[in-house]
Formats: sequence, C-alpha cells, structure tokens
Amino acid sequence: MPNNVTRGFWSDAWRRFRKRRLPMAALGFVLLLGLLAVLSPLIAGTKPIVCKYKGKLYFPAMSYFSANWENYIFVEDEFFDRFPAGLKEKDPESWALWPLFYQAPDRPIYDGEWEGNERNPLEINGAPSSTNWFGTYSRGTDVFARMIHGTRVTLLIGFVSTGVAALIGVTVGAMAGFFGGWVDIILSRFIELVMCIPPLVLILALIAIIERPTIWHVMLVLGVTSWTGIARLTRAEFMKLKRQDFVTAARAMGVGQWRIMYRHILRNSLAPILVPITFGIAGAILIESALSFLGLGPADSYSWGRLLQAGRESNNQHWWLLVFPGLAIFFTVLAYNLI
Repeated sequence: MPNNVTRGFWSDAWRRFRKRRLPMAALGFVLLLGLLAVLSPLIAGTKPIVCKYKGKLYFPAMSYFSANWENYIFVEDEFFDRFPAGLKEKDPESWALWPLFYQAPDRPIYDGEWEGNERNPLEINGAPSSTNWFGTYSRGTDVFARMIHGTRVTLLIGFVSTGVAALIGVTVGAMAGFFGGWVDIILSRFIELVMCIPPLVLILALIAIIERPTIWHVMLVLGVTSWTGIARLTRAEFMKLKRQDFVTAARAMGVGQWRIMYRHILRNSLAPILVPITFGIAGAILIESALSFLGLGPADSYSWGRLLQAGRESNNQHWWLLVFPGLAIFFTVLAYNLI
C-alpha cells in the first residue's frame, strides 16, 4: 500500500487479526459450519437434490429447509419418502442426482431402500461403522445426518437471537447515551428491569403457554432477554464519543441528530460492541443446547442438544451420542470465543 494512503480502521483490524493463527483457524471453522448448514441437503439426505420426474425438474431436497417447499406431486403419488423405488416404479425414464451420504436426519434407512445399504442398526447395536459414521440412535436414525442438518439449527439460533439482541441493544443504548437526561434515566431503569428476568425462566414459561413451541420462539425469547449487555456498552461508548470534535463539527454543519448517531458515532463505536455480540452467539448456542439436553426444547428441531439428551436417556450406553454432539458444541462455542 502506498505511504500516502491512510489505512482504514476495519482494514487495519483485519490485517492484525489475520496474523493470529488461532483466531483465523476459529474463523475458518465457523465458515465451514456455515457452508455445511447451507449445503446440508446436498451432503446427507434421502431426497434427490434434483430429479426429472414425468417430464419436469424438481428439487425435493429443498424441503429439508422448510416443509412448505415439499413438492406436492410426490405426496400425491404416494412416495412416502422412498424416492429411489418410487422414481423407478412410477416413471422408468426419470433420473436423479443424490446427496453424497444417503441417510435421513429424521428416520432410519430400511433394507433394500438404497443399493448396498442394509437397515440401520437399532439401540445398542448402532455404534459407529463404515455405513453410519457417527452411529445411530432411537429407531435407527443416523447421527451424522442429524448433526449435519443440526448445524443449520445451531447457526440460526446463534445469529438470529443475537441479531435481535444487537438490534434492540444498540438502539436502546444509543438513545440513552446520546440524548442523556431523562431519556437516559428511563432507558437505564428499563435495562435494569430486563436484566432481572432470567432467560431460562421466560423460555420455560413460553413453552408452558404455547402448545407447540418452535425453535423460532426460543430464538425470539433469547434475543429479547439478552440485549442488556450490548445496550450498556453502547450507551457508554455513545456518552464518550458524543463529546469528540468530529461530533461537534457535524453539529456545526447542521447535521441532524439521528444522522450523527447512526452515521458518525455508531460507526466509531462498533469495535467494542462487536465483542459482546460475538460472545452472545456462543451463549445462545449453549442455552439452546442445555434446554434440548434437559428435554425442554422444541421436539421437532435437529438440535445437537437433543442428541445429547438421547445419550443421557440411554444411561450412557450410547457413548457416540455424547461424544460427537458434545465435541461439536464445544468446538463451535470455543471458535466464537476465540474470534
């Protein structure tokens, strides 16, 4: 870079960050998890990635992202999620591109369903093998497929709940720190009030009230109860920066208050605010895993914590249900903390 060009803050921060091998390795691990989450239907599943059926192209694997994306023609033709046999019987001219690993995250594989695959073993016989890399659990559901699809749930919990918390925390903290006076007093007391509400208690109350709680309910509750630390730090940064010369200059030029807040002050206060946001992602993942481990999370989610619960219910006989999901949770939380 030429000497007469000033390096920006984020450019300089990235230059220093990438010199640290451990945080860079952690960042690579998180990016790998994101890639697994996006490509999970391509990696493990029993539905074709793309297939030609009765002269039209379909993408059945997309239903792993949302049940509403299920192609109705396969329900109408009574495939019952047995695509290899169904495609051959109902349309001999059909073709399909399959996932790399033919195992479903929500059901076992049966005899003859896929060439070369026998029925998944049950209970204590489901130890890791060449067919089931991480073993099986329950009635023969593959652990590896469950964990691959569980990556999507884990990352969603961290990013969505922390995103909600960051939005609320930055907004409340910025207003309290910038305006001060009675606005600061009211918002500070509100922050202290929310801090008195334990997130776990609120989640348990929500589960008791809602008939069928989903993972989105858990994300929302985690978000609206974990923003207080971000708000207090944002408030402190705004109180410090609003007295700086660049803010005084902006006011002298007639710049509006909201523009000063979010265009000038917020950009200069993001560096310390990103620290609790990153820790918040790891914390949200831990809380959700703990809830699922205790059997209090949504029953329809592919959570890693629910695999731990299955291992606990087996009286620790299925060691693979404790080791593989436990290591995944540990390394994910460690990666965010290292970043």
